[in-house]
Amino acid sequence: MPYATARVLLLSLPLLSQVLPAGVPGAGPAGWSASPSGGGRPSFYAEGTPGTALRDTVAVTNRGTRPLSVRLGAAGPGLRVAFAEPALDVPARTRAEVPFTVAVPADARPGDRVGRIVVRDSTGRESDVRLLIRVGGPRLAALTVEHVAVRGDRITYELVNRGTTALVPRLAVRADGVLGVVLDRAPRTLPVRLSPGRRLALYEPWPDRPDLDAVTVRLTVTAPGAAQATGRASARFVSRSAAAGAAGGALSAAAAAVFLRRRRRRPVVTEAEPRGALT
Repeated sequence: MPYATARVLLLSLPLLSQVLPAGVPGAGPAGWSASPSGGGRPSFYAEGTPGTALRDTVAVTNRGTRPLSVRLGAAGPGLRVAFAEPALDVPARTRAEVPFTVAVPADARPGDRVGRIVVRDSTGRESDVRLLIRVGGPRLAALTVEHVAVRGDRITYELVNRGTTALVPRLAVRADGVLGVVLDRAPRTLPVRLSPGRRLALYEPWPDRPDLDAVTVRLTVTAPGAAQATGRASARFVSRSAAAGAAGGALSAAAAAVFLRRRRRRPVVTEAEPRGALT
């Protein structure tokens, strides 16, 4: 990974000597700040493609009358930042300009990365500047729904953003039983925003599920620009009351069958008409 190698530039600030003469209260280490070099920029911003190195400079201004010791670092997911001097001493009434490099990983997905350049003095006081890196590349919308399951009175599932752009999904739910449709929910927008690569576990409540049925649940997920994704799961419902009723019906049917079988096996006795009777 390329690192910043330029030397730190120290610029004296003679005009500040007139504004903050020696001995003025508050002109010690607390009188310093950090900002993008060059002035006029509220934050750092750069664009690049995966595998490139982006360079900029942070200015640490010491307005005090004593030297200032600081350490420089960066915070933010997916950002690799290297400074020409990660720790330095800034003389009184001096501005130090420190080059740094942001390395964009070769496998970085297109989109924005937000972080901070953080400067901390020896007392723990911090000054930070927002850092925005825009990674270029083709934008792809891709979404999958996985691990669909029926658990009690819930339908659980996971959504995965497999593209390179953030997605706001829409979900439709349908369940078909033995005798027909038992659940049909129209598509609706979910209150979530999936960033690229994110996996999110969700569930759909189903408090009025059948007591006795075998169903197939189908979840259909869509998002702008993405192909429709579908996930399925099967479940069987047998409640205690339904099981008891079914068992009672089975026993009644069995008893009736035994009764009929015994009747069929019983011999039929008829009285024979006497022949040759005396008159």
